[in-house]
Amino acid sequence: MSIASEGLQSSTASKPQRKLVSIIIPFYNEEDNVAATLEEIGRCVNHDLYDWEVIAVNDGSSDATLAVLEASRPHNVSLVIVDLSRNFGKEAALSAGLEQARGAAVIPLDADLQDPPELLAEMLALWENGHDVVLAKRIDRSSDGALKRMTARAFYKVINRLSDVEIPNDVGDFRLMDRRVVDVLCSLPETRRFMKGLFAWAGFRTTTVNYTRPERALGTTKFSGWKLWNLALEGITSFSIAPLKIWTYIGFGVALLSFMYGGFIVITTLMFGADVPGYASLASMMLFMSGLQMMGLGVLGEYVGRTYLESKNRPPYVIRSVRNRKAQKHDG
Repeated sequence: MSIASEGLQSSTASKPQRKLVSIIIPFYNEEDNVAATLEEIGRCVNHDLYDWEVIAVNDGSSDATLAVLEASRPHNVSLVIVDLSRNFGKEAALSAGLEQARGAAVIPLDADLQDPPELLAEMLALWENGHDVVLAKRIDRSSDGALKRMTARAFYKVINRLSDVEIPNDVGDFRLMDRRVVDVLCSLPETRRFMKGLFAWAGFRTTTVNYTRPERALGTTKFSGWKLWNLALEGITSFSIAPLKIWTYIGFGVALLSFMYGGFIVITTLMFGADVPGYASLASMMLFMSGLQMMGLGVLGEYVGRTYLESKNRPPYVIRSVRNRKAQKHDG
């Protein structure tokens, strides 16, 4: 072997390999935001220190989102387009992105630029300092409506009171996760996924960066009040059996009160004789007890229904195709 070739091999071996960072973005009817989001990410990433890939998950969009993604040639990042067979929901789309991500660090990001890519450098610096998870916490949510802020506060308060897993307040899916964390999440067998809870359940060494949440520039939110309500129910029933325990105590309390009231009727009948009971009070008591029973059955049904769905062991999503676009260097 010549000295020149030995020197070339030595320099190649000593050259450090750049780490790959994966950004996961679920897209659902976001044709107006695709170009702006990819352009902003390409502008903010440091392609001298890291290699970058964007996992764009098309969650069964009915508009031109997929066509815009396929026509995109983003600068400084490789684009992986994961096209799901239909709309499975954001939690499933995020799970699909986690399965496809190859990076040493993985960062879920919203498609509406309300999760600012400018934070990526700070998050990566904290990751390099030894943190496995870097949370992005919203310290100002004035861009959200008053009702949404109020319900969000109530949700975090309730779920953290009921659940054994502490879910950080005002932290969405926007976070950096080390490869080890992602491998743990991908190994979980459950199909009904509440990702914020799973992120918190995984644990690992965690730190936080704060940011002010900007307003959505284009398009409209895809989360209606009904969807948020169902997501809240999913979170509570996925990470707590406290509602079942509460109804056990309610049943015990009502039974105790009924026993005491029965004893009162017996005593008053023995002491003062039989009295004709009123129809209104009897009907009210029956309706009250029936209402309690139906509410208890409803809570029980939520858990039974989720157990039934999990027992089918269906995958949380179906991928129609995966396509790759190589990174282009920015001319400027």
